[in-house]
Amino acid sequence: MKTTTDQSRPSFALVILLLAIAAATAPASAPAQSFPDKPIRLIVPFPPGGPTDIVARPLAQLLGESLKQSVIVDNRGGAGGSIGAEAVARSSPDGYTLLMGTVGTNAINGALYSKLPYDPVRDFTPIALVASAPVAVVVNAAADIGSVKDLIAKAKANPGKLFFGSAGSGTPGHLSGEMFARAAGIKLQHVPYRGSAPAITDLLGGQIPLMFDPLQSVIQQVRSGKLRALAISSKKRSPALPEVPTLDEAGLKGFETTAWWAVFAPANLPADVTRKLRREIERVVHSDAFRQKLGNLGVEPSTGRVPLAEFQKSEVAKWSKAVRDSGAKAD
Repeated sequence: MKTTTDQSRPSFALVILLLAIAAATAPASAPAQSFPDKPIRLIVPFPPGGPTDIVARPLAQLLGESLKQSVIVDNRGGAGGSIGAEAVARSSPDGYTLLMGTVGTNAINGALYSKLPYDPVRDFTPIALVASAPVAVVVNAAADIGSVKDLIAKAKANPGKLFFGSAGSGTPGHLSGEMFARAAGIKLQHVPYRGSAPAITDLLGGQIPLMFDPLQSVIQQVRSGKLRALAISSKKRSPALPEVPTLDEAGLKGFETTAWWAVFAPANLPADVTRKLRREIERVVHSDAFRQKLGNLGVEPSTGRVPLAEFQKSEVAKWSKAVRDSGAKAD
């Protein structure tokens, strides 16, 4: 005799559906629970000892302590940071390969290089801002230029005859100088160098009268009295040189440019891994230990609350315009 179907027993189709839902949801939480279970590689797309390295190493140390897993700094310099950035862009999106990105690699290079081997936005998952530094306007201490007002007056009296140096074509210093000239209504001639050091040497020697460069590169010469800082390009004065005005205070209202550093992962990083990395990196960035390790060289932790993706979008627009206006190109 046949019995009627037991309505209390789940149907075969329902069991399959529940198993499918469980399978679909399990991986979403598993990675973050176990991540990281091996060392993380933080690629620095510039040689050891430079500004990006100086920011990356204390971050790596403190992040490793926070995650209870080693964070290894891997320097891969070359092509304005493009070699290291491409290596991260082509890596597996699992959270174990990260980029110490810069204003160059993730905002400027897209407009500067005609054949960039990666897309600065589409090929990355933005994690968190780490630090920033203003660009300083500096002259030889013996020069007869004591202020931004003096500089602008001298440039207007000698249109196109005042030269300024930078660490190279398309660098934050170069583009800030071009933006400064446009905002001030003056004409300056750019002299690109292969890095900050040779430009500073020529500035000290009187071969060039003026230089635009991120503050940390020139601050020791300013403190020694060999260079004079006329202004810096950030919104607020730097705690490292509190007596130096901002360009906004010096009369160029709304002027702001900064060199910055941020952590990126390859595109399509799982959301839970992204959240965990962002939370731990922001915890490090807001710590007293990180601020102390950066020292008093003009590089400040980025403790604002603007999401990196939103910040990067505005930076790409700003710097791309600066590159177009300057005519700078690199290959």
